[in-house]
Amino acid sequence: MLLPILLSFLISEAPAETAPPVKLVISADAVYSADGNLLEGGTVAIAGGKIAAVVPGGDGGEGALHVAAITPGLIDLSPRIHTGDYSVEEASEVRPGDLAAGSLDLFDKRWERLLESGVTTVMVGPAYENVIGGLSSVIKTGGKKRIEARTIAEGNALIGAFGGQAARGNSPVFGRPTTFFARRPTTRMGTEWAHRKAFYDTLAAMRDEERQFEGWEAMASVIEGERPFFVQAGATQDIRTACYLKEEFGLPSMVLDGAAEATREPEILKRAGAAVVLPPHAAQGRTAVDNAFMPWNTADELLELGVPVALSAHGSASANANLGMQAGYAMRGGLELDEALRAVTLTPAELAGVADRVGTIEVGKDADLVLWSGTPFAATSRVIGVVLDGEVVFSAK
Repeated sequence: MLLPILLSFLISEAPAETAPPVKLVISADAVYSADGNLLEGGTVAIAGGKIAAVVPGGDGGEGALHVAAITPGLIDLSPRIHTGDYSVEEASEVRPGDLAAGSLDLFDKRWERLLESGVTTVMVGPAYENVIGGLSSVIKTGGKKRIEARTIAEGNALIGAFGGQAARGNSPVFGRPTTFFARRPTTRMGTEWAHRKAFYDTLAAMRDEERQFEGWEAMASVIEGERPFFVQAGATQDIRTACYLKEEFGLPSMVLDGAAEATREPEILKRAGAAVVLPPHAAQGRTAVDNAFMPWNTADELLELGVPVALSAHGSASANANLGMQAGYAMRGGLELDEALRAVTLTPAELAGVADRVGTIEVGKDADLVLWSGTPFAATSRVIGVVLDGEVVFSAK
């Protein structure tokens, strides 16, 4: 009886007129907050879609749910849930002002698969078909079928790409062009040139109003540190090029997506101060991003270097390749449980600029929770429930 009384006391700390009633109480053998704290035997109370209380005691009283473990909702910064070419305006290679979220299909079945695997928040950007494809947004994977109702950060990052994908489909101009794909870049070197030209044009636009172009403000915000530059770079040469670009233009914040071979350039990566989103682990080591090779201990080595690391499943539909499984694979490569949990919760929340709302189990944050049958990410455990904004949106029972 003590625990329900304690919960009521904690929730009543807020003014009566602003404190919503407790709607859901979940107790667990272990509550993993993702900020380094483990509560062995704890209870989480939810009110108004927010976490109202987190207290010791694994018995929430009559009417409470009980599970083996609770973690924050998982966060994927590279779910690849965009609408392919429809998410990118390919009339030109540099489209910094376009907002990719406007092309999303919220009725896509992939949203349900993400939610049922424990992913409650994603960062959605355009496909990596342009050198600079536009702006990303951070949205919830479930809820209302209106993008505005599910968005928690609009235009949070500028999306770019190095490597072969951004140059793919273009061709040199011979005679009179018959398509707008007769243009640069056609090579990795051309992709680097297009990035550097775009940033030099932006510096000129910041000084001279007559030099301004469509979307220059988005690129200027990256130079000024108002939003990060989130760029795909999987192979060693692309990671090196991206880091040099960051240093050349003094970009305060850069995140390398799909950076499978990041540990091959440890000093450059550490010096540049870039963060990394790793692609899904592949059985043979070769990833889908430029066929780059990624050992299973890559995340562990990067953390030892002090590089912020987030994991991604790239929207895989396979139960053996979802985001929770990626955390388990990273643990086989050397990560501790709390490090693996952070890489799929708090770190991606910080990189996306939404850690004030999601990423940890704390009073006042969104009530996005994953309920587990056992120790999170263990091969014998599975997701048995998902809570999104205080509502049970998935139950294995």
